[in-house]
Amino acid sequence: MNRNTFTESLTKEGFPDAVVVTREAGTMDVHEHQFEAKALILEGELHIRVGDAERLYQVGDVFHVPANKAHSERYGPNGVTYLVGRK
Repeated sequence: MNRNTFTESLTKEGFPDAVVVTREAGTMDVHEHQFEAKALILEGELHIRVGDAERLYQVGDVFHVPANKAHSERYGPNGVTYLVGRK
């Protein structure tokens, strides 16, 4: 998906303005957010693990994490940059 299409979809779904997030290579242990997050990968890659299932997201992919959903994150060898809406 491209950035403009993604931003339009966030607006239609009621997400406030999106922000760009950059993470260096590494991991974030299991955690959860009090907000729903939907993001477009702009650079690098991100692995998200929910329970026993892990999924890889690369440039152009969109990930969605519901509010209060326990998950862990692993950032690719060059880190990751994504555009994220939170509500």
